[in-house]
Amino acid sequence: MNIVVVSDLDGTLLDHETYSHAAAAEALDLLRARGIPLVLSSSKTAAEIAPLRAELGFSNCPAIVENGAGLLEPEDGAQSDDGPTDYERLRRALDSLPEDLRESFEGFGDWSACDVSARTGLSLEAAARAMQRRFSEPGVWTGTAGDLDRFLANLAHSGISAVQGGRFLTLSFGADKAGRLAEIRRRYDRPRAPAFIVALGDAPNDMAMLEAADFAVIVANPAHDPLPALDGEMAGRIVRSRFTGPSGWNDSLLSFLESDRIRTTG
Repeated sequence: MNIVVVSDLDGTLLDHETYSHAAAAEALDLLRARGIPLVLSSSKTAAEIAPLRAELGFSNCPAIVENGAGLLEPEDGAQSDDGPTDYERLRRALDSLPEDLRESFEGFGDWSACDVSARTGLSLEAAARAMQRRFSEPGVWTGTAGDLDRFLANLAHSGISAVQGGRFLTLSFGADKAGRLAEIRRRYDRPRAPAFIVALGDAPNDMAMLEAADFAVIVANPAHDPLPALDGEMAGRIVRSRFTGPSGWNDSLLSFLESDRIRTTG
C-alpha cells in the first residue's frame, strides 16, 4: 500500500500546551523505518514548519502551511516567492472594513512578538517565525456573533474566507487543507499504486481534510469541544483516538499500520 500520512500539528502531533511530539516517537520511528512520507498540515507558517520538519526527519516531504493557504516544498525543491502579496492584500482588505468591524478582529499583524508569544505559549523566537506570514492571517474575534456574520460577509467581497481552528479564526483567500490534500495525492500517486492518504487532526479546520482522506483519525483534544460526528465515521473510514494529543496520534497510527487493513490491501 502506497501510504502517505498527512497530519495536523497543534493538539494532534504536538501537545496543545507544550508543543512536544515526544509521545509520538514510536510511530514516527516506524514511519521513517518504512519510508512512509509524513506531510505536515498546519496553520503554522513555512518559517515555523521547516525546522520542525527537519527535526522530525521528513524534509524530503512537502508541507501544507497556513491552513492550506500555501505549500512548503521539500527542502531540495524550488520555493515560490509570490506569497507575500496575498498577505498584503489580506491586510489591506481588513483595514478597509468599517471601523466597528475592524476593531473587533485582532490578528498577528496587529500584535507584537510578545503578544503572539503570550497568546500561543511560543517562545519569542518561535513567535517571530509565526509572524512571518505569506498567505493568511490568524486572529481572534472579540465582537458579537451577529457582527461576525457582517465581518465575514464584508471580507467575502474581497474573496476572503475564514476557518476556525483550535485557537484562532484564520483568514485566507479560500485555499484550505482539503484542497491541498488533493494536490498531495497527485504528487504521490504511482502507476498501479495510488496514494492511500491517512490524515490526522483535532480541530474544525481539519474536518474537510479528514473527510477527504482514505482513512482518518480524529485526535482527542480536551482544550476544545469534540468535533461533531463526521460522515466518514459511519463508513468506518474515520475513527477517534483513545488518547489525547501526540499519545493519541501515536496509538492510532501504530494501530492502523499494524492492522488487517494493511495486510489485506498492501
